[in-house]
Amino acid sequence: MNKIFHLLCAGLAFPFTLQLHALEVGDRAPDFQAIDDDGKKWESKYFRGKKLLLVYFYPAAMTGGCTKQACAFRNDRAKWKEKEVEVVGVSGDEHQNLALFKRAEGLNFTLLSDLDGKIARAFGVPAGKGGSIDRFVKGEKFTLNRGVTTKRWTFLLSKEGNVLYKNDKVQAARDSEMVLGFLDKDKSP
Repeated sequence: MNKIFHLLCAGLAFPFTLQLHALEVGDRAPDFQAIDDDGKKWESKYFRGKKLLLVYFYPAAMTGGCTKQACAFRNDRAKWKEKEVEVVGVSGDEHQNLALFKRAEGLNFTLLSDLDGKIARAFGVPAGKGGSIDRFVKGEKFTLNRGVTTKRWTFLLSKEGNVLYKNDKVQAARDSEMVLGFLDKDKSP
């Protein structure tokens, strides 16, 4: 009976230890799924073997740094497409808020809702409590709610799903430029 108890405890503790480890360059990224800005299920496995996947985590939609970061990725869309990179932004915002953010800023890539922080934990990205903010779009007031607030981290995954690039000290406005610079130097994904 004592052996069974220890096995059960070990099995229950194991997933939590995995979530404490931040992914590093060379690690295999987990498959993940989320609700996108259109309210549809999105899965990372759809891109395996087809495209590089740039996954960037940001604290909150429609805030200063997050808007600068998203707009830089938007402005570099042609470069990402040329390099066969799928860009996705991940935050703890509700998917309706992400749709509003996308519309308000003319974003041309997918935003994913990670309300409970499950994706952030799988990548090892620190996340704290959520919150809400009020924003005005074309004179109309919106309250944006989020379940968690993540740190700003960026990962570039190979077609096989391995981490090629990681930045946990992201400068929001320069994030797109920095990853593009890495790709131009590396040329071996």
